Amino acid sequence: MARRLPLRSLALATAVVAGSALLTAPAGASPAASALPLGPAGLSETRTTTTLQPGVTLTRIVRGTADPNDAWTIEISVPAGGNPDPDAPAAALSSRQDAEQAAADLDTDGLDARAERVTTPPTSDYAPGTLGWRVRVGRYAQSADASGDLAKVRAAGFGGSTLFTGWDGASSSGPWHVDVLTVDPAAFRGRLVGSYGADIETRESTSATARAAGATAATNAGFFVLDPNSGAPGDPAGLGVYGGRLLSEATNGRPAFVFHADGRRSAVTRLTWQGAVAGAGGQRLPLDGIDRVPGLIRNCGGTPDDQPTAHPLHDITCTDPDEAVVFTPQYGASTPPGDGVEAVLDRTGRVTAVRSPRGGAVLAGGSTVQAVGADAARLQALAPVGTQLQVTSQLRSTDGNVVSPSPSTYVVNGGPELVNGGRVHVTPQRDGMVHPGDPSSYYGFSHKRNPRTLVGVDARGRTVIVTADGRSTASLGLSITEAGAVAHALGLRDAMNLDGGGSTTMVVGGQVINAPSDATGERPVGDALLVLP
Repeated sequence: MARRLPLRSLALATAVVAGSALLTAPAGASPAASALPLGPAGLSETRTTTTLQPGVTLTRIVRGTADPNDAWTIEISVPAGGNPDPDAPAAALSSRQDAEQAAADLDTDGLDARAERVTTPPTSDYAPGTLGWRVRVGRYAQSADASGDLAKVRAAGFGGSTLFTGWDGASSSGPWHVDVLTVDPAAFRGRLVGSYGADIETRESTSATARAAGATAATNAGFFVLDPNSGAPGDPAGLGVYGGRLLSEATNGRPAFVFHADGRRSAVTRLTWQGAVAGAGGQRLPLDGIDRVPGLIRNCGGTPDDQPTAHPLHDITCTDPDEAVVFTPQYGASTPPGDGVEAVLDRTGRVTAVRSPRGGAVLAGGSTVQAVGADAARLQALAPVGTQLQVTSQLRSTDGNVVSPSPSTYVVNGGPELVNGGRVHVTPQRDGMVHPGDPSSYYGFSHKRNPRTLVGVDARGRTVIVTADGRSTASLGLSITEAGAVAHALGLRDAMNLDGGGSTTMVVGGQVINAPSDATGERPVGDALLVLP
């Protein structure tokens, strides 16, 4: 696990604030102006503010102390379908009847089991009240103390894992460690950019991306593909625009963070994407995606024929057997191999070759179009060698207007929305974090405290990026409702959630300064936000 670095070489300003759960930041206030609304009122809160370069500050916040009522326990769970993503929520909730029966069965095996009702606070678009019932075994001073009982749980035929009750998203006195990176365009003379590293299909750690770019500071950015069964690991699972180049299509309707190299005009907005390719005889083929494996749509939110839904559905991979996807040179050394057809285009859009099976290099300055299923024959008909193809790709705002990124525009994906127009506005249902018939998914992602990365803009037009450590006793993390409250308390006018969990990383001077939660240390991610000198 990475250690928190002291940044001794930089000038520091420290403040101790008496916390209040009811206190919020006034419009335009600095991150150090008011206490975080975490835990009961009156908790101690220490803030250290550092100027990293003109117009860029880092505020490190430590709030609260260990709660004597928190302890380690064993939660009975079923692994989430063999998903290799360590952030994949476990199936921990069931009906009251099933939970009480499981607790009784475990009691018979000599374990101190209990069934507990889980209620969750409402959000702007979701108010379930009782999510379900969970089963827990024992209370322990240390995680290791649970190992004997955990072995008994598994011997009894149940899945289970140890966790700290401070991560429940309920009352606790802390502690919390939060880092706030603020870019003030009034004084900022560097560049604020998004980067996917070497190429789209390769994951790279935030610190490696930052060091390669010589960044002053950096954080992880949007959701991405991790499981090879869901696409190309590293591919943004949602919208990605880098230096004006659209390299990943939108999870249609989900929020995205739009920003510019000069740090001005940052915004949280909802965008949709459409594309098409036209060729021989005026034939036209709609596109389904950009720079991703055809047939696999991570987080869904694609076209109407996608299954099981065309709406956003977080951590789910929708499928479509009939798709056409355009590839750019930024995807990687070779496009995805497999059945289907691939038209290879030069920089003018002329078809130089048609490959079947698909997969191979993209010409310098050119592109390719892959098609699978029924779309393969359609692509082959409109793209004979020598044909001039026209590939169109458009982003649109919620009011239907075309959005044309400039060379200084960057967009990263995320969700849910947290703050809108200066008011807390958390939208997990609209943004796909509520899975019908699967309350355990919401329980793991939204209800429980996790490491989080947030981004937004305040009333003075400053871009604010926040990381909150979690999954440790040194920092509990944030539930999704707490994330909205924290963003609001920091004075953000508009804010959204980025990728979190083990992805949450804050880098300063090329070094990781927070504590990423994966047991293996810093996680390679899909893209990053970089503050350049």
